[in-house]
Amino acid sequence: MDKFGKNGMEDIMKELNVACIILARGGSKGIPNKNIFNVGGFPLIVWSIRQALASDLLQHSVYVSSDSDAILDIASEHGAIAIKRPIELSGDEASSESALIHAVDKIEKDKGKLDYVVFLQPTSPIRNKDDVSNALNKIIHSKSDSLLSVHPIQDFFIWALQKDEYISENFDYKHRKRRQDIETKYLENGSIYIFRPEILRKENNRLGGKIEVYEMDKIHSLQIDNLDEMYLAEYFLRNNYAY
Repeated sequence: MDKFGKNGMEDIMKELNVACIILARGGSKGIPNKNIFNVGGFPLIVWSIRQALASDLLQHSVYVSSDSDAILDIASEHGAIAIKRPIELSGDEASSESALIHAVDKIEKDKGKLDYVVFLQPTSPIRNKDDVSNALNKIIHSKSDSLLSVHPIQDFFIWALQKDEYISENFDYKHRKRRQDIETKYLENGSIYIFRPEILRKENNRLGGKIEVYEMDKIHSLQIDNLDEMYLAEYFLRNNYAY
């Protein structure tokens, strides 16, 4: 745990109502049945469930929202609570925010008003076992309204094609800076989001109000969108880079 320690966080969490939501549609164009594709010895979605449950702060409060009975059955077998998502919130045009609002409404009906929601994407399965707890620690003690996980980058040189000519867009190639002199920027890695439900409803966005970031390294920022990235995830998961 971070600077407040495990016991300190547990005392604070006793006063807060927090739930984790994992969204997992049945349909996937890039990789068929991606969310239940076996990777590293488990269906992909199971890694995010296990990482959420590894946090003492979220036990018995991990939910999976899906239109797929197969996904929900696997989620239930591994300790998550199933939320059946309506078809109209499950198509290619439906936003994650609409599915999150549906899930939050269902959870609050059973658990009462939530203080924070942890949103994990199953396509980012490379997390350390303490990442979720540490991210919660950070948003609570910074008194922020939302948080996103990021990967810090210092040597990200972008070229763009403009009028049939390639230009260096975010730096001057004629006066290339040393790596240590480049201002650090942060790449949203899609692994962990945390937000207050009122922010989600007011902004129709997982981010808003005072925004905090939680830094993760490059390997733990892997997002799976194609088979090459799935094979990379297989290697990292098999070699204990997560959980």
